[in-house]
Amino acid sequence: MTVAAVVIGRNEGARLIACLAALEGQVDQVIYVDSGSTDGSVEAAQSQGAQVVTLDLTQPFTAARARNAGLVEVAEGVELVQFLDGDCALRSGWIDTARRFLEAHPDVAVVCGRRRERFPEASVYNRLIDREWDTPVGQTLACGGDALMRVAPLRELGGYRDSLIAGEEPELCLRLRQNGWKIWRLDAEMTWHDAEITRLSQWWKRSQRAGHAFAEGAALHGAPPERHWVAESRRALIWGAVLPLFILLLALLISPWALLLLGIYLLQVLRLSRQGGLAWGALTTFSKFPEGLGAVQYHLGRISGRKSEIIEYK
Repeated sequence: MTVAAVVIGRNEGARLIACLAALEGQVDQVIYVDSGSTDGSVEAAQSQGAQVVTLDLTQPFTAARARNAGLVEVAEGVELVQFLDGDCALRSGWIDTARRFLEAHPDVAVVCGRRRERFPEASVYNRLIDREWDTPVGQTLACGGDALMRVAPLRELGGYRDSLIAGEEPELCLRLRQNGWKIWRLDAEMTWHDAEITRLSQWWKRSQRAGHAFAEGAALHGAPPERHWVAESRRALIWGAVLPLFILLLALLISPWALLLLGIYLLQVLRLSRQGGLAWGALTTFSKFPEGLGAVQYHLGRISGRKSEIIEYK
């Protein structure tokens, strides 16, 4: 089975060069889709032999739109496409492992493996992201940005949903599953990832995008039986928006002592710390505030008819 790779990126610099270098000899076609880079990414990709697609600057950038633009360029007859973010590098042997699995399982449309942070020691954020990538092995509901997919069902369903700011992979996988396909997480090393998150502001933006994705996903597919991201969206809104606003209103209108109710967040940190340590408990609890903001932004945008512009977190 022939394989193409679609790499998407914006100002990834040396990480993009490493990403493209790792693909040499592993795939039959390499396509790089650039979202308005100003760091020479286009020229670097061309110098490494990649077919380059540049997105129209007059339209909002989304990862979904970039992946679809790459999918259009996949050559006729190519059966599989490996999607990659430009801050990732493919691990040796992954394509062969994933391809063999797809050949043996004709009802599977998507396979993904273990994505690892290249520098987990660089920050507490990188360490927690590396933990986030360690998903259960076996049949699953969704993949992330790195995955090997069958081209035919992907094209039949129209690819990713262009308009999604985030969460486009689970949404695509949901539609594939609704059409009888399966998604699998293999027990195999797939990619190195370099989150390069070293500041709380970056973590905030990442969590804000997640909250927006939860709300939009629930609005699209929240009906039974899927109930897609309904619980996640509800938690973000309650913990990150409704509860703190309620406590602040009590403090303003009744008594400043109501601020003591914010201690419920400390209790939440302690509860979560038993499962994954203090750092995980603290940042997971803290993340509810930007997640709540992202969810509120989505709903306000839906009411006003204006699209949110949460594009980058780096």
